[in-house]
Amino acid sequence: MEKLGFGIIGCGVIGPLHAEAIASLETAQLVAVADIVESRARALAVKYSVPCFLDYRELLQLPKVNVVNICVPSGLHAQIGIDAARAGKHVVVEKPIDTTLKKADQLIQTCREKGVKLAVISQHRFDPGAKKLKEVIEEGELGRLILGDAYVKWYRTQDYYDIAPWRGTLALDGGAALINQSIHTIDLLLWMMGEVKTLFAYTDRFVHQIEGEDVGVAVIRFGSGALGVIEGSTATYPGFPERLEIHGENGSVVLEGGKSTISSWEFKTPVAPLPLEEETAVTGAVDPRALAIASHRSQIVDMIEAITTGRPPLVSGEDGRKALEVILAINQSAGKKKEVSLPLIEE
Repeated sequence: MEKLGFGIIGCGVIGPLHAEAIASLETAQLVAVADIVESRARALAVKYSVPCFLDYRELLQLPKVNVVNICVPSGLHAQIGIDAARAGKHVVVEKPIDTTLKKADQLIQTCREKGVKLAVISQHRFDPGAKKLKEVIEEGELGRLILGDAYVKWYRTQDYYDIAPWRGTLALDGGAALINQSIHTIDLLLWMMGEVKTLFAYTDRFVHQIEGEDVGVAVIRFGSGALGVIEGSTATYPGFPERLEIHGENGSVVLEGGKSTISSWEFKTPVAPLPLEEETAVTGAVDPRALAIASHRSQIVDMIEAITTGRPPLVSGEDGRKALEVILAINQSAGKKKEVSLPLIEE
């Protein structure tokens, strides 16, 4: 099988992780990188012996680039993704899909019209614990789901925001703790529990000098009737592993840490086999650079398979939109101090 050529746009914190994941695959090859900061682009290009560009549109002109991985500030995701799709490239976009539903919809529609695949990074869907939990839910072993909770109590210093001024802004980050840090666990919550019907939320900024929130909480009613809670923060010192709790009438499962390690697996009857012990979790609770490539690698493999077989990626543009919609609904509810229903009417 001929290798698919990948180009990375954005060579900051997450771009090198994408590069490492791509380089580890026999079915993929990194062929070019781009970044507006020349030193970052050049460093990554030298490491992998590929050309680099300051203008990403030059990268999009390369015929050998089949897939573009977008790793730039969130508020630029859709526009660059649209340009890539119009150039005939498949698109892998880091979370969130963008910062507004309007821009997300434009990206989804353009990829559909141009016949290219669109995947949104939510790598923890590929973790062993998350896959096992999804399996037992679909098989009905938890019974009727009654409660689903996502807790992301991380910590970031003020310097984290100061060294990258786009972070924590409404224009380029879409907020802060919820849309940047908590979105992965929120996506897992929706994947397990289904779509949200209504929510009521509070957000605030207690520790950091930023536009967005550093604490957000929401009470949720899912479409199934089940209830839930979302708590997200970058102000909870010293930072704790994220946690997903799913409770059904027949038992409960708790996933903890960046690799979704199962820390609790309790059923009324032993109908579900206990998973084998997993490796120690790697979490970004304190340091965003403390991420392993395994989950990103699995999602890139999924994208390659989607391209070669014609099936949709596991985490599609529509999936990325759902997580964004819930976060925007939280922000809207907090601003209006009232319950908000979904589908969301964006303001």
